[in-house]
Amino acid sequence: MAAGILLGYLFREAVERNFDARLQAVLDGLLANVELDDNSKLTIPSSFADTRFKLPFSGWYWQITALPDKKQELVSGSLLEQRLDLGDITAAPRDKAGVARVYLTDSEGTRLRAIEQRYTLFGSKDQFSFVVAGNFDELRSEISAFENALFVVLALLGAGLLIAVLAQVRYAMGPLRMLQSELTSIRQGSAETLNEQYPSEIQPVAHELNLLVKSNTEVVERARTQVGNLAHALKTPLSVLANEAEANSRGLASKVQEQTQVMRDQVNMYLDRARRAARARSLGTACDPKEVVDAIVRTLLKIHADRNIEAEVICSDKLKFRGERQDLEEMVGNLLDNAFKWTTSKVTVKITRVPDTTGDGRLWLEIAVEDNGPGLPADQRDQALERGQRLDETKPGSGLGLSIVSETATMYNGSVKLGNGQMSGLLITLRLPALKG
Repeated sequence: MAAGILLGYLFREAVERNFDARLQAVLDGLLANVELDDNSKLTIPSSFADTRFKLPFSGWYWQITALPDKKQELVSGSLLEQRLDLGDITAAPRDKAGVARVYLTDSEGTRLRAIEQRYTLFGSKDQFSFVVAGNFDELRSEISAFENALFVVLALLGAGLLIAVLAQVRYAMGPLRMLQSELTSIRQGSAETLNEQYPSEIQPVAHELNLLVKSNTEVVERARTQVGNLAHALKTPLSVLANEAEANSRGLASKVQEQTQVMRDQVNMYLDRARRAARARSLGTACDPKEVVDAIVRTLLKIHADRNIEAEVICSDKLKFRGERQDLEEMVGNLLDNAFKWTTSKVTVKITRVPDTTGDGRLWLEIAVEDNGPGLPADQRDQALERGQRLDETKPGSGLGLSIVSETATMYNGSVKLGNGQMSGLLITLRLPALKG
C-alpha cells in the first residue's frame, strides 16, 4: 500500500514536471516570436503555436500583458474576449528563474495548469507578463490512467504474493500435519511410534515424542510389575493364615479365616483394577468389537443350548475399540452373561458409532445389549452397578459383574447406562472410545 502511494506521488510529480516543460516551451516560443511594431504595439506571427491555442475555450491559452497598467494585451485566439486572472499568479511563489506555477479556472470551469514569467522587451521600458496555460483535465486523465493501472498491477502482485505465502505456509506446515496425523494414529492404537523422517527442524521433536511414548510404556509396565509383586507378596502370608485357620476349629480360627478371605478378595480386586487401569492408559492398542461379541455369543449359546435362546448381533459401522481386547471381553462377557441369565428367548447386541459429545474430536462406539426378560425397575438400576450387589439370590454369580463393567468403562472415560428395552427386558448400553476400522 505504501509503495503504491509513493509510486502514485512520484508519477504525479513527473507528469506535472513534463506538463510544465511543455508549457515552458510554448512560453519560450512566445518570447522568441513577440515583437513591438513601429507604434510600440505587441505583435506575433499568426502561424505561431498549434491549433489548440486557436480553438475557442479549448483549455489551452497564452496571454501577454503589459505591467502594471495592462495598457497592452495580446492573447491567443482560444480566449476570445475572455482574459486570464493574474491575481493568483501575482501572489504565487517563484523559482530561481522567476517562473510562477499555479492552477487557474477559465470561464467554462475548466481546470488549468499555468506558468508565468516576466520580461522586458527590446525597445520598451515596460515589463510584460507572459502566461501560458494548459488543460489540467488532460493531466488528470494521464494520472488517473496510471493510478488505475498501478492499482491493478499492485492488486495482482499482492494476490500473487498472498498465494505464494499461503503456498509456502502450507508446504512448511506439511510435516507438522504429518506429525499430528501420526500422533493421532498412536493415540487411536493404529501405530506404536512416530516416523522420524522429518525435516531437521522437526526431527528432534519427533525423536523426543518417541522417547516419551517409550517412557510411558515403560512406566505402565513397571506399574504392572510392582502391583503384581505386591499382590504375590501378600498372597503368601494370607495363604499361611488361611491354612492355619482351617486346621483350628475354634472361634478365633473362624474369624481369622473369614478376615483372610476378605483380604484375599481385596487384593484380587485391586490387583485386577490396577491391571485394567494400566491397560486402559496404554497407547497403541485396539481390537474389533464384533469379533469379541460373536465369540462370546457362540460360547453362551452352547452353555444355554437347552433353552433355545435366539441371539442377534448387529454392527452398522466398521469400528474398533481403542483399548485392550481382554478388557472388552470382560465387559461384554459380563453384559451378555447377565442377558442370557435373565432372557426368556432372545438377546440382541447392537454395535454403533455415536456422535462426539466431549468436543475433543474422538470417535465413540456403543454396544447395546438387550433381552426380553423381566427387566429391572428404575429404582434398582443404580444399585445393580454397585460392587457385590445381587438383586436375585436365586441366580448364580457374585454380584461383581456390572460393577466391573462400570469400573472398566470409567477407566476408558466411557460409561454404562441401564434402561428399558424395546423387547420389555433390560437394555444396557456400554459407551467406549473407538477408532475407524
